Amino acid sequence: MTIYFFDETEQPYGCFSNFSPHTFELDGLWWPTSEHYFQAQKFVGTQHLEEIRLAKTPADAAQMGRERSRPLRKDWEEIKEDVMERGLVCKFQTHRDIGEILLSTGEDLIVENAPQDYYWGCGKDGSGKNRLGEILMKVRNRLQNN
Repeated sequence: MTIYFFDETEQPYGCFSNFSPHTFELDGLWWPTSEHYFQAQKFVGTQHLEEIRLAKTPADAAQMGRERSRPLRKDWEEIKEDVMERGLVCKFQTHRDIGEILLSTGEDLIVENAPQDYYWGCGKDGSGKNRLGEILMKVRNRLQNN
């Protein structure tokens, strides 16, 4: 079976979205969502990290993180998937309820059904890389082995 998710309000898999309202502590800071964490990591060592961490909504954090007027860290392309995985591991370990939802997917394929995103999601035509879904399946495997 394939599990598709996109919107954070969809049940039961909306919790797979980086916009889901699941807070966690990582790197000594409290993060409102995994989107806040991911976007802020583009700017470690600058004031932009804190500005994004404090953004009112995950959509605001995403918009701020995509502003190219901010100085993107030079190694971002090499580390962005590791950053995503690190944030998601923390999110799903912090919140046992959503960790159980992730574990309940067994060996099913998990796909971010994001029509505009061909990297993190499957894209409009399904040809995207689905890297978010792939990383969620890695996180699931880590939870299964703990």
